[in-house]
Amino acid sequence: MPSPSPNPVSPNPITNLIIADVALRAGAALLRQGVEKGIIGGKLGTKKAGRVIKGRTMMQTLVGTAIARVATRSVPGAIIVGGGMLAKALYDRKHRAKAEAEGTAVLDEQARRGKKK
Repeated sequence: MPSPSPNPVSPNPITNLIIADVALRAGAALLRQGVEKGIIGGKLGTKKAGRVIKGRTMMQTLVGTAIARVATRSVPGAIIVGGGMLAKALYDRKHRAKAEAEGTAVLDEQARRGKKK
């Protein structure tokens, strides 16, 4: 039997497991938001980046979560998702003006929705 933690939050190990899970998920969410703001904020500014993140639709969130789950569950999934992202990036580079215009329009719409929340 493993030795107990020196300073458990609760004497019940299930409670400690739940607390650890909540803390990890909250930390991951904060880290994800920080990375997203950093990536988007470089070009848009942190205030607008925050509004863009808040303005995401439920569908965008679900699709992003599903893609991340596929990529992290298996090596073939990571290869497929990584390959798709690489193909999209190369396509956007080839059609730079169109991709930039479309992306800017979508970000502006998301920022508008995020301002309302």
